[in-house]
Amino acid sequence: MDSGKTDSGGSSGLAGWLVRPAGWQVWAVLGVVLGAAALRIAYRVPDGGMDNAIVVRAAEAWLDGRSPYADRHFLYLPGAVLAAVPQALFPGMARVLVPVGVVGALASGWFCALRIHGVARGSRFAALGLLGLVLGFAPFVHLVELGNWTVASALALPVALLCVCRGRWVVAGAVIGVAVAVKPLLLPVLLLFVFARRWRALCVAVAVPVVVSVLAALVLPDPGAFFTRTLPFLLRGDDRFVRLYEASPAAVLPRVGVPGVVASLVSGVGACAGVWCAWRRWVAGGPAAGRVVEVASALMLAAFLVSRPSYDHYLLVVLPLLLAGALRVSSVVRVPWFWVALVPQVPGFVWVGVEALPQRAFKDAFTLCVLAGVVFWRCAVAGRLRGAVPPSSVPAPSVGGAGGAGGGARSEVRGPGGAGVVARPGGSGVTPF
Repeated sequence: MDSGKTDSGGSSGLAGWLVRPAGWQVWAVLGVVLGAAALRIAYRVPDGGMDNAIVVRAAEAWLDGRSPYADRHFLYLPGAVLAAVPQALFPGMARVLVPVGVVGALASGWFCALRIHGVARGSRFAALGLLGLVLGFAPFVHLVELGNWTVASALALPVALLCVCRGRWVVAGAVIGVAVAVKPLLLPVLLLFVFARRWRALCVAVAVPVVVSVLAALVLPDPGAFFTRTLPFLLRGDDRFVRLYEASPAAVLPRVGVPGVVASLVSGVGACAGVWCAWRRWVAGGPAAGRVVEVASALMLAAFLVSRPSYDHYLLVVLPLLLAGALRVSSVVRVPWFWVALVPQVPGFVWVGVEALPQRAFKDAFTLCVLAGVVFWRCAVAGRLRGAVPPSSVPAPSVGGAGGAGGGARSEVRGPGGAGVVARPGGSGVTPF
């Protein structure tokens, strides 16, 4: 069974080498690369990014007494308007603070993802993995360049899942709620609380964005425009500019001649299959880290298949979580098709015939669909795979620990009817209770 341990081969194996502390040279290189990614955007983009500018313009419209939802590209809840007010009041701060903040949030999300899987933040895997994300995954730089507020979800989801692994479900619900109040991207993760029957945490996750949105709506001139303008725009998804970047099958298939109804049906079936696979993964049990990460990833990918819009940088919400578990024997990262899905996103990779802007979304759709298929398949067969994975000789740090020193903590995840598992300190396995 999947014992929550890393790859076999003892301390002399690759996994053993990766979990050792990284030298200062590695961290220096990583710092230079991250700094260059942020400062390059700060030098080129004066307003913090095109997508960030949309939110800031909404805040400026509110300060001028106009409706922020007059801009149909403003697709956020009312709470985002107030969150962008500081940038609207001090526009000069966005040029540097936004790209630096996006890079910092993505790096923080990566380190939280590592702790979910029990990997030390100072390890070689931590440094090299983040370096690989920056240099090898184009949407990372895309997100920094755009300044899209998706970064809030990319940070909030690892933080919330880390809280879940430590048994702090209500705190996890609050984290998800705050992220949804800014941008409702993590709404599908609410099903995780439903699967676990953590009703109090679910109520908190729902109450936080509702309260924030209601309070913010009270000071907006036209709060109902979210339902009369923004929501219909999201449901139709017929904006010509947005369509160039949408990666969901519902947006891409009509561009190759598939009727819109059929394309929407394909996306809907794929999303439903993803939710079913996520449920299958939940009832299969296993160590908390792999369980909650795979369930949350399947739920998010299912939503990306059907949501309008759906962009390449949305994958940064789930990809670091999956990559951080690469040292686990049963990790989905070890499936060859996982890497096939990511090939089109390698900077410099040329896919003949789909490189021009109008075809750019086909590469993103390929990555999304293949990655979703791999994760869904792994979730659906998780029970059988757990019984076939041999034990490993390299124990991972406790999921509940910090920096490998918190071995006294335990990770608890509830199953159907309140049953669950506890990951014992040191990653030695799971105990039913």
